Parts: sequence; C-alpha cells; structure tokens
Amino acid sequence: MVTKITDPHQNNIFTQDMRNVTSPVSTPSVAAIYYQQKPVTVREMITRRINKTLCVCLLFTIVITFISYYIAMNFEAKLNTLDREIVRVNTENLDLQADLDRYKSFNNVDSKIGEFKLLQKADKVLEVTAMNSEEVMPKPKKVYESSFNWAIGY
Repeated sequence: MVTKITDPHQNNIFTQDMRNVTSPVSTPSVAAIYYQQKPVTVREMITRRINKTLCVCLLFTIVITFISYYIAMNFEAKLNTLDREIVRVNTENLDLQADLDRYKSFNNVDSKIGEFKLLQKADKVLEVTAMNSEEVMPKPKKVYESSFNWAIGY
C-alpha cells in the first residue's frame, strides 16, 4: 500500500517512506522536510520529575556519606591517641606493680621472720661513749716501697 503525500509548497508527491515519486514541475528540487518537536507526554514529565528527585536524593546521600566519613576518621584518630595513652599507662603500671611486688616480698620476709623468731630483736639499746676517740679510729700510716717489680707481658 502506497500512501501519497503532496507538499503544497513544492508541488512534489512523496510516498510513505518519503521518496520523491513524481514531480509535476519539470525542474528537480530538493524536498524540504521539517521535523517538528513532538509534544511532551505526561509519562515523560513524570519520568523527568522522578529522575530529578532521584538525582537530588543521590547528591544528598553523597554529602551525608562524606560527612559520616569525616566524623568516622576523627573518631578513629581520637581512638588511636587513646590507645597510645593506654599502652603508656599500662607500661607504667607494670613497672609500679613490679616495685609493689618487691616491697611486698620484703614485708612478707620480715613478717615470716617475726613469726618464726629466727632473728631476735634487741630488747633495749645501750649507748656507749668513747673514751679515746683517737684510738678508736687509727690514723693510716704512710708506707714507702723502694722496690718496684717490673712485669713483662700482660
């Protein structure tokens, strides 16, 4: 089935697939075909609105993601500083615990000795005055050696 369309401005006759079939005018002319923009349908309007809404939601989600990432990195930095502080305090506590254990062991030894009475403590302290303090601490005498032994080797 061939549908013939006549262009009133050019006096050309076109078929359905827009081929020039006959031209009443003897001079060949190029057929001017004008494409019209088709009207926007309701479906296209709804699709555009949905796309715009989804784009806004996507941008909003991206912004929220960046903000959340920034907050998470700040919290991680704070946790790292706290972790270093905890390690430092734990090391200090280990040193203090070692000192405490050493003092406790001295106290335990002293209490055990007191329980079993292995060492006797003095009941009273006697004070003695020195009569001749010079004799108590003798003065060192200078000794001169005239001979010197030579050593060979190491």
